[in-house]
Amino acid sequence: MAESDFYTKDGTVDHKGNPANIKKTGTWKACPFIIGNECCERLAYYGMSSNLVRYFKHRLNQHTSVATRNNQNWSGTCYITPLIGAFLADAYLGRYWTIALFSIIYVFGMTLLAMSATVHGIKPRCYTEDNCDPTVTQSAVFFVALYLVALGTGGIKPCVSSYGADQFDDTNETEKKHKSSFFNWFYFSINIGALIASSVLVWVQDNVSWGWGFGIPAIAMAIAVVFFFSGTRLYRNQKPGGSPLTRLCQVMVASFRKCRVAVPADKSLLYETVDAESNIKGSRKVEHTEDLSFFDKAAVETESDDIKGTVNSWRLCTVTQVEELKAVIRLLPIWATGIIFAAVYSQMSNLFVLQGERMNTHVGNSTFKIPPASLSIFDTLSVIFWVPIYDRIIVPVTRKFTGHKNGLTQLQRMGIGLFISIFSMVVAAILELERLREVRRHNYYEVKEMPMTIFWQVPQYFLIGCAEVFTLIGQLEFFYEQAPDAMRSFCSALQLTTIALGNYLSSLLVTIVTAITARNDKLGWIPDNLNYGHIHYFFLLLAVLSVLNLGAFLLIAKWYTYKKAVGTLR
Repeated sequence: MAESDFYTKDGTVDHKGNPANIKKTGTWKACPFIIGNECCERLAYYGMSSNLVRYFKHRLNQHTSVATRNNQNWSGTCYITPLIGAFLADAYLGRYWTIALFSIIYVFGMTLLAMSATVHGIKPRCYTEDNCDPTVTQSAVFFVALYLVALGTGGIKPCVSSYGADQFDDTNETEKKHKSSFFNWFYFSINIGALIASSVLVWVQDNVSWGWGFGIPAIAMAIAVVFFFSGTRLYRNQKPGGSPLTRLCQVMVASFRKCRVAVPADKSLLYETVDAESNIKGSRKVEHTEDLSFFDKAAVETESDDIKGTVNSWRLCTVTQVEELKAVIRLLPIWATGIIFAAVYSQMSNLFVLQGERMNTHVGNSTFKIPPASLSIFDTLSVIFWVPIYDRIIVPVTRKFTGHKNGLTQLQRMGIGLFISIFSMVVAAILELERLREVRRHNYYEVKEMPMTIFWQVPQYFLIGCAEVFTLIGQLEFFYEQAPDAMRSFCSALQLTTIALGNYLSSLLVTIVTAITARNDKLGWIPDNLNYGHIHYFFLLLAVLSVLNLGAFLLIAKWYTYKKAVGTLR
């Protein structure tokens, strides 16, 4: 990247594109505002989403399978909309203004959501705790608010982790080392927000009111916006590099146009700018790689290419532009293996909650009842426990054996997480099998809460939290590092779409399983009363898919080619 694209001779580029002093911007000085923003935003998100399946079921009067599908479809949308935010950030607005704009949309959505649960006329009318009769208009207002939140989060999710990493200079070895640590502590902050959400806010929703249960997250989101703008003068900003999708299409079109052209054996003959920096704003030059050689044809100079005049990028592309496309293609198989993991992860806010509903929610012999969705606090505590262990113990110890600066490679880290996630589903299935045995033994079928403590769910939540630290944080770092420099928001969004597709996959599996197992008036695996169901079969199905997915991941990781940048990214 040219110096003026990120830093100027006098310092950094601020949010208005003006020069700023490099010594006074970036690094850990800027990160508290980014991390604080993320902590509050995640508190808001998890505060309204952790218990959402129960709102669908008990306030919008939906059947269990419908509530589960609606919850997963909305969650999936929250991880698809980042493609919109990422495109705008990389192509036109930059990460700073994308986060700022979509944060405002987010606040509007959260405010409308709180109103839909408090304002007379648009909140559902309820006769008893579990007997509500919402009108079409009331349901519509709720869903409009819900999908405004999905749009708002779409501009924040793909940008904020990359924006934090942007505060560290790759050419400075000290700063570069801190970047890897940043991802660990960034994810740590996410779980601090989730901890408050799954403990305090879920209790408020179940014991005080849904109005306050949605109102507090709206306030938290407003605080997140204040946090972000407070650090404006300290941020380092990278200028947007133009439409990444256009550049990828140009390489594909140029390659097919020259499908009959031979690629020279000497790869130094391929077209590249003579300048030290790439001609793509926000991107260093990238070394040529041997795989996917068909796309090298786009960088082969022919007599019809007027390289002395203005080069037509739809006919001739630079090596760096070709390598952008190759990098994205190489990411796709790794990306695909994250979908099954995301389907496993999504069970925490769906079937785990409904499973916990049927267990004893009292704490000891007291009258205090823990909301089923609050058990996700143990996933959060697991993450909070494992992040410092990983950062301060596992990394230094494994570094001595592997010689890798981060101890484990990102792919090794992700693979360990995929392996651990298998056991979370096995443990959940064993618990449900034992729970159903107790139901049959004592005829608890119509009992709302059987006398088996909900805290037996703790191991399955704890295992998912451990898997998160390895897989999801590994993905965050991997997709940032392996993304082309000018496509980091886009590739971060690509990583987030695995969570979206995991939710959609889980929703699809629920639909298929229900259609197959509930034939001929049978209740099926996932009935409204889980005491008559077999959700342990569903958990075991996810465990089997996870084993197959891990095998595919190991094969793909073995052949993965890492990106090699040339020059400096200032």
